[in-house]
Amino acid sequence: MSAKLIDGEALAARIRADLAPQVDAVRRRTGAPPRLASILVGDNAGARVYARSQARSCEEAGIAYDLVELAADAGAGALAAAIARLGTDAAVHGIILQMPLPAGLVAREMTERIPPAKDVEGVTAAILGRLMFLEGADLVPCTAAAAYELIRFTIGDIRGAECVVVGRSAIVGKPVACLIMNDRGTCTVCHTGTRDLKGHTTRADVLVVAAGRPGLISGEHVRPGAVVIDVGINRVPLLDAAGGPVLNDKGRPKMKTVGDVDFESAAAVAGAITPVPGGVGPVTVAILLRNTVRAARALVR
Repeated sequence: MSAKLIDGEALAARIRADLAPQVDAVRRRTGAPPRLASILVGDNAGARVYARSQARSCEEAGIAYDLVELAADAGAGALAAAIARLGTDAAVHGIILQMPLPAGLVAREMTERIPPAKDVEGVTAAILGRLMFLEGADLVPCTAAAAYELIRFTIGDIRGAECVVVGRSAIVGKPVACLIMNDRGTCTVCHTGTRDLKGHTTRADVLVVAAGRPGLISGEHVRPGAVVIDVGINRVPLLDAAGGPVLNDKGRPKMKTVGDVDFESAAAVAGAITPVPGGVGPVTVAILLRNTVRAARALVR
């Protein structure tokens, strides 16, 4: 490996440290800390693990965390009512809707009910629209903001940099492209309809990969010396030396977490690269906390 490892944990720690005086400022002004409310519908195991992780992160940052639980069969009306109640509760500064939702509930319809001022995940159309219109926004999509901050952490000034984003999702690919362009970086967005992916990616000074496909990008896609930001989080079977699955004591395949980038081959070419895990993930959590504190400060002015 020749690439420098981009330390997401270090950047996350820096962001968290900057939040401490802001949390204290909210507490002094209101007598209470910033408060994040998380809505969990049903009992999805992954969503529950994520909620527990959020609760720990909030506690460490001095942010109050409420988990609002609804039954899987609660229905759209009950969920809408819960969002409306939290939206009008002056003690709540941020609202998160845990995904996935049970069948029959449309995620986009439900998230659009979150007041933009409390949309700390940055997923509503109002937040995304501000990015498109080059307007400054305190609340931005967490993962996209994490990728953007990691670029700045690594190269400093983005202005003029040739950037390529692989992935066009509304919560990562498109918003990170907007953040880059708003900072006067030159950005190309690639996706499943792109005819010559390698032709685009090998021109990039900065390559952001958020396609949700493990191993999509290898060393041959990377320009020598480029910065590679791997947003992907994928669970794949752990393989032995012969290429077969490694089994656990119950006879089931052991799993490992990988990104969308083949790390070993890309790291041999890149100048700097994020690991998975330990790269974008911890910064995303730190951005969620930052968004919550920013929402609180705006709401209690």
